[in-house]
Amino acid sequence: MEITIKELEHKDAELIVKYWYSLTYFELLKFGADKTKFLKPIDWTQRLKDEIDKTIEHKQFYYLLWYLDNVPIGHSNIDQIKFGETAFMHLHLWKSDFRQKHLGFQFLQKTIPIYFKTFELKKLYCEPKSDNKAPNRVLEKLGFEFIKQSKKVPNWITFHQEVNEYILNRNESIEER
Repeated sequence: MEITIKELEHKDAELIVKYWYSLTYFELLKFGADKTKFLKPIDWTQRLKDEIDKTIEHKQFYYLLWYLDNVPIGHSNIDQIKFGETAFMHLHLWKSDFRQKHLGFQFLQKTIPIYFKTFELKKLYCEPKSDNKAPNRVLEKLGFEFIKQSKKVPNWITFHQEVNEYILNRNESIEER
């Protein structure tokens, strides 16, 4: 089983959009996503491509694709990026049969150092929906510190929800966990 992580390229942008549009009502609810906020697929794909073309210092968001045996099975991305300071991380395994198999943990072990290095981050935040147990458990295993529970709209495609806020400081190594 080979785990690989690759930066999102133009040719892959549609994979992200297809993932979000393929989710059922109940999956969207579990992740806190509001389909009424989605861009049209062509516009969303173009937005991703435009962002890929920006320099690292000017990116508003950044995606890494997760591959298992050379097949894309998920992604992680950061947004609300303040280069040299902070960003907010998101994580998604695209099909339920890949979830709860320790894969998210393994992918994030390789993904998080890329975010810290590429964007010279000091802190990385993550705000999963409070009742979505899998990402909350993974973050704790990776050494993220629980900050608090709050109600908010975590990003542009989500509805108002209760989230658990976590933080990981740059100097807290996750590779050893």
